[in-house]
Amino acid sequence: MNEQTIIELEQDSSISQEDNLIIDTINKFLEKDVKPFVKEFESEDKYPHMIADKMAELGLFGATISPKYGGLGLSAVTYSKIVENVSAVWMSVSGIFNSHLIMCAAVERFGTEEMKQYYLPKFASGEIRGGIALTEPDCGTDLQSIKTKAEKVGGNYIINGTKTWITNSVQGSILAVLVKTDPHIKPAHKGMSLILVEKKDGFVSRKLKKLGYRGIDTGEVQLENVQVPTSNLIGEIEGKGLKQILAGLELGRINVAARGVGVARASLEDSIEYAKVRKTFGKPISEHQSIQIKLAEMATKLEASRLLTEQAAKAYDSGKRSDLQAGMAKLFATETALFNSTEAMRIHGGFGYSPEYNIERYYRDAPLLAIGEGTNELQKLIIAKQLVSDN
Repeated sequence: MNEQTIIELEQDSSISQEDNLIIDTINKFLEKDVKPFVKEFESEDKYPHMIADKMAELGLFGATISPKYGGLGLSAVTYSKIVENVSAVWMSVSGIFNSHLIMCAAVERFGTEEMKQYYLPKFASGEIRGGIALTEPDCGTDLQSIKTKAEKVGGNYIINGTKTWITNSVQGSILAVLVKTDPHIKPAHKGMSLILVEKKDGFVSRKLKKLGYRGIDTGEVQLENVQVPTSNLIGEIEGKGLKQILAGLELGRINVAARGVGVARASLEDSIEYAKVRKTFGKPISEHQSIQIKLAEMATKLEASRLLTEQAAKAYDSGKRSDLQAGMAKLFATETALFNSTEAMRIHGGFGYSPEYNIERYYRDAPLLAIGEGTNELQKLIIAKQLVSDN
């Protein structure tokens, strides 16, 4: 995309002037405090503490939390545009606040007022940072098969189990943990609950190594006789946990779609600039039809991904069920990230395979988007079920 196009995206007339100012502030932060340090932190897989703290100052840990509880109260539309811009610079950074905000959404939507008053202001300021703990070593997409249990003993829950691939579990201090409070009830989802567990309560995490999505901490969490008060149950009754977290994952999938748009956009922008200066057979490769066809396909898929993501964000903001739109956006935008990063690698040739350029990072980061927040195969099933549903 050329410079004029990017400016137009940043100053979107469909959102308020105040939100455009927030986006502009974040773009300046990305240019000054993120872009110069990406290669260092990414290559060393080092957690960007200064970047995370600056994001807290900017209010990103409270981006979608209501102002009533100290958050910015941004719409999903504005939020998705921020995520796109962040991901176009360094996709890992968006994960730091996305997982946190899914946890926040569950608390704000379903928690007791006492829980909201205590936790949400601390979440919004970044004083307490966390995420969600769903996946287990023997259970990924099929969440009803989780084995982590929470047994009520007096005024506490005793939790035992293992969670894996959990964002913010190493550097964060709290997790919304999906557990079985009644492992015998059928269907299984009726016995599942969501409980806030702080590190002080005893969970232990270790960092996992990854192909891409580096810098951000992703860990395996051990919960062995971890004791938390029953007041940490999200909601007033047990058995609502799966429903609660699936509602939060609608926003999560919009976020991942926006990440896909960001990675796809960066892949295209870098490819355009490279194609203008790289010469073969006496002319820039941008003048070769084979390269022009690649750029045209990349740009078209990018624009379609952005529109699907915006549509999903608008559906979410309306308060209506948005899993169909979120699933479509997540599916198409993340497949576009995979496509664009691969085409960018081909356009750059050997240089794309070198860490001197950003292309190899896009190429490593994009596959995560196709499997995170529900695999793309799952998105297809969600979409199909909605299409044939009578409701």
